Amino acid sequence: MTEGRPPTAASASLWERDAEIATVMDALDVLCADRSSAGSLLVLRGEAGLGKTALLAETLKSVPFNVVRQLLQPALLSLLPEEAREYLGDWYDIAGPALGIAEPQEGSADPQYVCDGLVAAVRRLARREWPLVLLIDDAHWADQETLRWLAAFAERLDDVSVLVVVARRPGEVSGDSARHLDAVAAAAGRSVNNLSALTPDATAGLTRATLGRHADDAFCREVWAVTAGNPYDTVELLAKVQDSEVQPVESRAGELRALNRSARGGGLVDRLKGLGLEATRFAWAAAILGTSITVDMVARLATMDDSIARHCAELLCGARILTTPAPAVGAEREEGELEFVHPLIATAVYNSIPAAVCTAMHGVAAQIITELGRGAAEAARHLLKVHPDDDEELVAQLREAAREHLAVGAPDAARRCLERALQEPPRPDVHAHVLYELGCATLLTAPAVTIDHLQYALGMPGLDGERRVDAVVRLSQAQLHNDQLEEAVRTVEAEAARHEPGPARMRLTAVQFMWEGIHGETVSPARSQRLTELASTCTGRDNAERALLILRGFDAMTHGESAEEIVELCDRALVNGRLAPGLGWTDQEWGIELLMMLGSAYAYTDRLDRAESLFAEALRAYTSAGWRGGHLSLANAFLGLAYRRQGRLRDAESTLREALVLAERVGRGLPLYWSATCGLVDTLLARGRIQEAWSIADQYGFAPPYPSTIVLPDIRSVRGRLLLAVGRVEDGINELEAAEKTAASRGGHNPVFAPWSIDLAKALAVQDPPRAAQLTADARRQAERFGTDTAIGEALRCAAALETGNRAVQLAAQAVTYLEASPCQYEHAAARVEYGIAARSLTELNRGLDLARACGAEGLVAQAREVLETGRGLR
Repeated sequence: MTEGRPPTAASASLWERDAEIATVMDALDVLCADRSSAGSLLVLRGEAGLGKTALLAETLKSVPFNVVRQLLQPALLSLLPEEAREYLGDWYDIAGPALGIAEPQEGSADPQYVCDGLVAAVRRLARREWPLVLLIDDAHWADQETLRWLAAFAERLDDVSVLVVVARRPGEVSGDSARHLDAVAAAAGRSVNNLSALTPDATAGLTRATLGRHADDAFCREVWAVTAGNPYDTVELLAKVQDSEVQPVESRAGELRALNRSARGGGLVDRLKGLGLEATRFAWAAAILGTSITVDMVARLATMDDSIARHCAELLCGARILTTPAPAVGAEREEGELEFVHPLIATAVYNSIPAAVCTAMHGVAAQIITELGRGAAEAARHLLKVHPDDDEELVAQLREAAREHLAVGAPDAARRCLERALQEPPRPDVHAHVLYELGCATLLTAPAVTIDHLQYALGMPGLDGERRVDAVVRLSQAQLHNDQLEEAVRTVEAEAARHEPGPARMRLTAVQFMWEGIHGETVSPARSQRLTELASTCTGRDNAERALLILRGFDAMTHGESAEEIVELCDRALVNGRLAPGLGWTDQEWGIELLMMLGSAYAYTDRLDRAESLFAEALRAYTSAGWRGGHLSLANAFLGLAYRRQGRLRDAESTLREALVLAERVGRGLPLYWSATCGLVDTLLARGRIQEAWSIADQYGFAPPYPSTIVLPDIRSVRGRLLLAVGRVEDGINELEAAEKTAASRGGHNPVFAPWSIDLAKALAVQDPPRAAQLTADARRQAERFGTDTAIGEALRCAAALETGNRAVQLAAQAVTYLEASPCQYEHAAARVEYGIAARSLTELNRGLDLARACGAEGLVAQAREVLETGRGLR
């Protein structure tokens, strides 16, 4: 044997694995050298039987430190409850249920937030239990939730000292599972080792190591030919040669093929039958359980007494079908615990079970798990394999399992349970409810599928009262997410027509107005008039009326009506200055869009303290509830908007960047993605980072075609300002003129909410002075109608920019007066600097410089410094 090869047949599958072992050992050396070493990822890829599991086992035997094999549960179960809570910290309520160490909260957990919680848990374990190795064998068989976590963790290894070793077969999976495994391989980069079959020389060395040096060349060559160099098949074949006392000589080589057939497929089944009926039943029950196999559980499932079960376990272990697993380092093995010698054996045994028997045993397994109190979610794995049989109890169990899956952030598993429940099928009075629950489970992940389920449910009898209204609202939300805005409006409009005047009809009407308000193309003077008339009858006595007051306030804000009246409408929608019960950020009845409208109305009417309070409350609520997807992205985006309006540009930038990271996980092109991108570009422009703003716009596709929904800040206004800033003046003017046409079709605009008129006037000041003057005059008139200090001050700033001499100084001074009273400190700083330049005032320039520094407006700081350093004419 050459140096570095395994000394015995027990490690046979490690023959010709010198390079792979060296790679693992090098990674371990780096890991153990320093607590601050970066993490690393190795992927072992190979067909069944090529030695992936053996390589992982060698890693386990070679390194005496803590190893996590199945997520974190083995490590965390050793902690006391209070220790686990302290260890996970803020992530306990989110990651704890997924790990099985905490009870889930009511409702649905955000899958992305659960994934982030598991990533954080491993990162903390790496700091606590260094050095840490995480081994994941047969990753191709893992559930989607585990693979989503693995892909996310693989991307975040730069600053965590952990070695991750993943073994998988090529192919085997498709869809999201394949996508997650591809992401893992991409993160590993060059550290992906494709295992190959043994060469004839290695097979000969392995044969002689097992059978003796006297094994002749022809016999060894036939071993290689029969097994095709597969390490697992080679080891099994040589074990059978030893058991049958076949001499390793050329004259006996013809017997190898028959012996090899008994290792897999039908040959293995025949060998199993040779052990007797009871041993066969025991093996079948073990294959049904799949994992967590114990003699006691198998005995219950196979309906045999303990003594017979133990005897069967001994027979199967002796036949190399089952084995006693080695415990993880530092862990104790459960008494009577078993596992199959190889996944190929487990598959062959499972496939040999007669279909009717297999179905029945899965049903019994589910019953046993239920009786043991392990929960519907664990039992569901077996219930999914039971043939449909019009079983009312099974439908109830699967619905309960779906609720448990949703509570721990596993919507895909919930979907599978509910889809199986439909096959049973449910009773007619239950069928529509299962479809409704299935629609709720797929709402955020597959809007098109959700639409089909909910439309079918609404077409069946069974959904009545509030649940039917909920289903209609959810259907319209799915249509909105699926870019079917007109259908969303028609859905709630048609349902509203079915109801007599009352709370249900009022709610549906409010939702219709909400979708119309979001759908920019349906915003028209006629709609605003209808909304005004309806809201005038509302006192805020229930949430439907409160919703209409918010919608009316938002609509009035976008059109630049009296800010004082807008605030009065919004205040009437609150209860003692707070959101009403049932109208909170995590309440499902109304959704996030309505409250974003409320906060935005406050943000653009100079009530920024209220806007910030609302959006900060949203951030806290979604973080606490574990909603890590679109909801949290929007909360960050709108809190960033509030910071931007206040002039807290540094805070705005960091918050908006977080919003954009979260939005990308949900998917590009959605309204929340546009909100995060637009807000970040607007903030970077205010900071004076023009090239960075352009880079962000290019990187994230901030360009036409735009979504048909209203996005805050106003997309065309921000895009137009960006184009002007980078010198593309004609394109910028075209963009701003397109915004002007949109505003005209909607019946007017708010010059703060959509400041295209101010930017357009400045851009046209040289080439078309009369039009620039008209735009400025219109902006001043609209600002005075709106009535906020910010609107009037900004209009005066624009007017001052178009004037010269004393008139410019007077207008600039007036702008400062108004903006000093405004909560928008960036605009105040800009007005101070502009006034200082116009009046050649050293005092005003210094005041503007101080304000600009406080805001983080680097471009404004540079402008003020340049004038101060020149110093010409300043007094």
